[in-house]
Amino acid sequence: MVTAAQPLSSASVPARRVPAVRHLGPNWYACVMGTAIVGTAGAALPRHVPGLRTACTTVWALSLVLLAALLVARSLHWVHHRDQARAHLLDPAAAPFYGCLSMALLAVGGGAVTVGRDWIGTSAAVALDTVLFTAGTAVGLAAAVAVPYLMAVRHRIEPGQASPVWLLPLVAPMVSAAVGPLLVPHLPPGQLRETLLLACVAMFGVSLLATLVTLPVIFGRLLTGGPLPLALTPSLFLVLGPLGQSTTAVGKFADVAPGVVPGPYAEGFGVLVVLYGVPVMGFALMWLCLAVAHVVRARREGMGFSMTWWSFTFPVGTCVTGAEALARHTGLAVYDALTVVLYTVLVAAWAVAAVHTARGLFSGALLAGPRPAPGAPRPATARTT
Repeated sequence: MVTAAQPLSSASVPARRVPAVRHLGPNWYACVMGTAIVGTAGAALPRHVPGLRTACTTVWALSLVLLAALLVARSLHWVHHRDQARAHLLDPAAAPFYGCLSMALLAVGGGAVTVGRDWIGTSAAVALDTVLFTAGTAVGLAAAVAVPYLMAVRHRIEPGQASPVWLLPLVAPMVSAAVGPLLVPHLPPGQLRETLLLACVAMFGVSLLATLVTLPVIFGRLLTGGPLPLALTPSLFLVLGPLGQSTTAVGKFADVAPGVVPGPYAEGFGVLVVLYGVPVMGFALMWLCLAVAHVVRARREGMGFSMTWWSFTFPVGTCVTGAEALARHTGLAVYDALTVVLYTVLVAAWAVAAVHTARGLFSGALLAGPRPAPGAPRPATARTT
């Protein structure tokens, strides 16, 4: 993924600093999100496959390890490379990725209750999810306000720079809305359960309305400004995030609403799953086809691997969980089949992104600083992928 404008002068970096993390931006949390969703989405597949649940739990455990490692690395980044961290916040290409921190925390927390409890026990899973859900929601709500504010008052954005990356801080509250209901049954009956459920509904509204006013700008840019730059083309898959996650969220509302909110409202959530989820999933499939066509074109024109390839994972995973919700609440076999097909695509995309990322880490290419063009004057800032 595109990272921030980054100072290149090595003379300004004291020797005590940690050079390995200097160019480690918030976009790296996409690795955690994409890994966690493989585990949680696979756990709810309609067909029982021997060993699948154990494999999903293993992948979730990997996401937990990745999250811990990145939290440490990003802390070192802020301590030793504060100038670079500020550059990320002040760069409109990098600042939206702070939404990934929230979604990484939430994805791993939700996975703890979904599959992690098999290994660590229900009590530990609920405790871990509570901590990560609280932290992730706080970060997500802050990013949903702070990033658009910075884009409006500090960033300098040209009309043709609209990008699906802008959706990242806006979709974070929707992930909270989808993950929060997992904790509802573990609260004491009464107002606490209802408060948490309705808070999730409120965050659903925050993210949905913000997405609805932003998506036309992105779609308009695509139609009037031509295809995105090759390295950014995979970010078209990010549009699937709010679509699939919102369908997942309404499904979770309907799952836990009986006995938590009064009868008519509980029934209303069941109706909402179909009346909202079916058309939104239809639009998601249309956008998926459009995004695939753009990626095929970009690949033919020489698009190589970059961290934007992780856009193929988490957004597709939310469509898997959204299709699972529709399968549960409609009973239609077509949604069971859609779930299996999308999950197969998700696993393949995750494997490709993970292999290329591991290769880039071992070679040092993904953590290396930007290089100036041969013979060109050494600039003060540059963009990397």
